[in-house]
Amino acid sequence: MTTDRPSRLTPGLLAVLGVLATASALSTDLYLPSLPSISEDLAASPSLVQLTLSVFFFGMGAGQLLLGTISDSRGRRPVLLAALTVFSLSGIAMTFTPGIELLIALRLVQGFSGAAGLVLSRAIAADLSEGKTAVRALSLIAIVSGLGPLLAPVIGGVTHEWWGWRGSLATLGGIAAIMLLLAWRTVPESLPVAQRSGAGLRSIVAPFGRLLRDGRFLALTIGFGLSFASIMAYISASPFVGQRILGMNALLYALSFSAAASAMVLGNLINSRIAPRVGPRRMLVVGVGLLTLGAAAMLLFVLTGALSIASFIACAFVASAGSGLILSNASALALARADYARGSGSALLGAIQFLLGGIVAPLTGLWGEGTAVPMATIMAAAAAGACVCGVIALRPGGRA
Repeated sequence: MTTDRPSRLTPGLLAVLGVLATASALSTDLYLPSLPSISEDLAASPSLVQLTLSVFFFGMGAGQLLLGTISDSRGRRPVLLAALTVFSLSGIAMTFTPGIELLIALRLVQGFSGAAGLVLSRAIAADLSEGKTAVRALSLIAIVSGLGPLLAPVIGGVTHEWWGWRGSLATLGGIAAIMLLLAWRTVPESLPVAQRSGAGLRSIVAPFGRLLRDGRFLALTIGFGLSFASIMAYISASPFVGQRILGMNALLYALSFSAAASAMVLGNLINSRIAPRVGPRRMLVVGVGLLTLGAAAMLLFVLTGALSIASFIACAFVASAGSGLILSNASALALARADYARGSGSALLGAIQFLLGGIVAPLTGLWGEGTAVPMATIMAAAAAGACVCGVIALRPGGRA
């Protein structure tokens, strides 16, 4: 594989970047149907099992912050390959874990290393495109990566039914190994040596200072993270709400989750066609509106005792569509402002995203597994915060 910069972002490379960007979704959604079984088999409380989600997200946040920044000075490809190697090995090791403590530790390692797939796929796409082309590229990556949350719960539900939760984790380890092979064979170096930052500490830290002084970048980044946190509240609590409260079995829950997750694919498919014409600002407004509507409706159904399987899926569908639009368009707008250090900009986006997601995940289980109130409340609060950030980021004046 040559390390020369390719002349354009080819459809094949976009597809591979989309697959690598599914690292986060696959690592969470594939084993979601198994969370209740893990709780029973390892004698762990629901909140402790949900901690396996939290530490994964903390690892993803820290990994993106460090790996994205290192890639600005060392190049994208070597960082990507090294991290995916660790991601694959940690995924395989989880299959043999004897207790919840080791599982939590391995999930932290898996999150840190798997961060490379997400942060560097965005950075590589931004390296090889600009303006509205970048919006389209990021949307297409999101479409491919959106197949992760669409298919992963079904795969997890089937493997859980056949081989239990260890079989689901073994499947995840195998997929991680395939990602490593794909990256090694197809992903070139996209950042020429002449465009790399220095290797010193000051050159690494300096871009963060500049980005953190950019109010619009911060608003876009925090709104990006809050939209993810809103959906993470649903993701982390939905196995217990769907199976324990609404009475679904593991496979039915997985299918319902995939139905809701399909909204992200649909939203980004529409976005890839419309955003280049109307601009990411308008599509971001649409996304914020849909997320707020879906989260508010979920809270209303829960508080009135009217939550059903149909309303549960419908609210999640609308909120997921909104979140998908926010993630694509907020990242495109934010990275346009970080054109002098896209790796660092992408790293901050990912760090805030997964820090907030990691905080949210265990909170939904603190009240036990018999109520959906924490899930719906956190979804609505995070959506409201994303709405405020959108207003700040898109206020008149300046570029956004």
